[in-house]
Amino acid sequence: VLTLALIIPLTTGDFDLSVAGTMGLSSMVIAVLNVKLGLSIPGAIVIALLTGALVGAINAFFIIYFGVFSLIVTLGTGYFISGMILWIADSGTVAGVSMGLVKAVILTRFLGIPVGFYYALILTVAIWYLFQYTALGRRMLFVGRGREVARLSGVNVTRMRTGALIASSTLAAFAGVLYTGMRGVADPSSALAFLLPAFAAAFLGSTAIYPGRFNAPGAFVAVYFLSTGIMGLNFLGVDSFVQNLFYGGGLVIAVAISQLIRGRKSMDG
Repeated sequence: VLTLALIIPLTTGDFDLSVAGTMGLSSMVIAVLNVKLGLSIPGAIVIALLTGALVGAINAFFIIYFGVFSLIVTLGTGYFISGMILWIADSGTVAGVSMGLVKAVILTRFLGIPVGFYYALILTVAIWYLFQYTALGRRMLFVGRGREVARLSGVNVTRMRTGALIASSTLAAFAGVLYTGMRGVADPSSALAFLLPAFAAAFLGSTAIYPGRFNAPGAFVAVYFLSTGIMGLNFLGVDSFVQNLFYGGGLVIAVAISQLIRGRKSMDG
């Protein structure tokens, strides 16, 4: 889900390095509201998703209206969010999240698979349909290929980019909901470890299914390729540092292949 969140702004030409922080913030908001303040899980989820949307709006404000490069803004936002998480959690883990959320994400199974998997599958299909078969998705692709050309063609580039950034952060917040349901606790730092794998999967996915562009089915396949690769390495008993080598090397190779495919398509065009 975090990878799906990433490919939306990437499609419009923006980076969002704050998605992992937003995921962690969402997880912590749910845990604090439910465990410490006694709010119901549905209410906590709504607030967490709204918090994610707010993060996206703040990112869009600085990126679009101040013209700051998205990489810089979202990097700063991500670190700011990390500090907020530590403050909200009082630098500790919050345990005891309602079992209703845990049941809704991982304990309930369909065909032997936790239903959390199907949430990601449904999102994948929805984003694939958006990019492939709707005018909105086509405009987003158009903006990513050339903002000035898109603007001169009548596309509201500002609206497209703003919407993509807000959608990205909201989906990242939803990833935080699922993450909390998988673990039943929230801690201040573990979500940050998902940023590099998510980027690696996003760029690796752009080399498959629809080569040369970010796409949901390719991202879905890439996530499971990377996950099974790491699982296999763990079964072989390799040292833990190999995981970082695998993800880091995968990201560099995926970006290189993606750029190569795009370059060839440009030459063909």
